[in-house]
This record gives sequence, C-alpha cells and structure tokens, in this order.
Amino acid sequence: MAVPTPDDAAAALAEAGASRAQLAGGLGLPSCFHSSIGVTVALQIAAAAVEVAFDTGWTRLLAVAAAALFALTAGVQLSRFRRLNGVRIGGLTSRVVLGTGWAAASSYAVALGGAFWAALTGRWWLVALCACAGGLAYAGSGRRWLRLYRRDPAAHARGEPAGWLVVLSALALAVLALLVLVGR
Repeated sequence: MAVPTPDDAAAALAEAGASRAQLAGGLGLPSCFHSSIGVTVALQIAAAAVEVAFDTGWTRLLAVAAAALFALTAGVQLSRFRRLNGVRIGGLTSRVVLGTGWAAASSYAVALGGAFWAALTGRWWLVALCACAGGLAYAGSGRRWLRLYRRDPAAHARGEPAGWLVVLSALALAVLALLVLVGR
C-alpha cells in the first residue's frame, strides 16, 4: 500500500467534507416531525403540572402516559428519519428529540416551572399556555438546530456524550422521585 502524498490526502479530505455537506443539505424530515415532538412535549408538561397539583393515582398514570407517548413519538420519528435518509445523526437524536440542546432544555425547564406554579395556584389557562409555549419553543429549537446543522454539519453532528445523558437521566429521575415523596 502506497503512502498518499499530502496533496492526495488533502483532496480526499476535501471530497469527504463536500460529501458530508451534500448529505446534510439533502436530509429530509418525516412529515410532522417537529410538530409531533412539540405536541407531545406540551402534553407531557401539562400532564406533569396536573400531577403536581393533584397527586392522585390517576394523575400519576396521566403523567406516565404522557411521558410514554413522548417516548413512543420520539422513537417513531427517529425510525422514520433513519428510513427516509439512511443515516442516524447523534445531534438530531440528542439535541432535537431529547432536548439536550441549550434552547430546548431551558425552554422546557421554564415552561415546566411556569406550568407547575400555575397548576398549584389553580390558573389552568396558564398551565395550557405554558405547556403550549414550551412545546412550540422545543420544536422551534429543533428547527434552529437543523438549520445550523445544514450550514456546518461537522460542528453539529455529534450528540451529547452517553455518560452525560446517563447523568441527566439519573438527575431527572431523582427530581421526579423527590416530587413524588414530597407530594405524599
């Protein structure tokens, strides 16, 4: 095997970069991708607020069902994306669907906090508003990420490290357990 010259190596790298940019620019999204994610996030925020306000068996079931619906929707949409494009993109899974990007995570946290406060004070119209705003912001942050990815796929393709996702998941479960224990 011959060692490539610096010019050959540079040409191969340029070709790989051009191929990555072409793939990123040509990616398609399944129908209702952002809207289905945004709607299920809004439903999950609203169901969590109802659970915090009432803390009964049926409200726990409602919150679990809303979280399961989000997980199902996320899995279906990611599977449809893979079938449509033939690739998986870690950044899409992590930042767009799971909401680990700064805009998605912060908008979710603000909407969830607002919905909790509104539910605890009986302002149900505000719960609905917070949930809808949270879902819209979550979906909007996904659209923004996709635009950024298409402009610079190398900088945006990677998702969060698996270890960090495990830490975040454990933290979320600990907060959920604390809310359940405090609510009793």
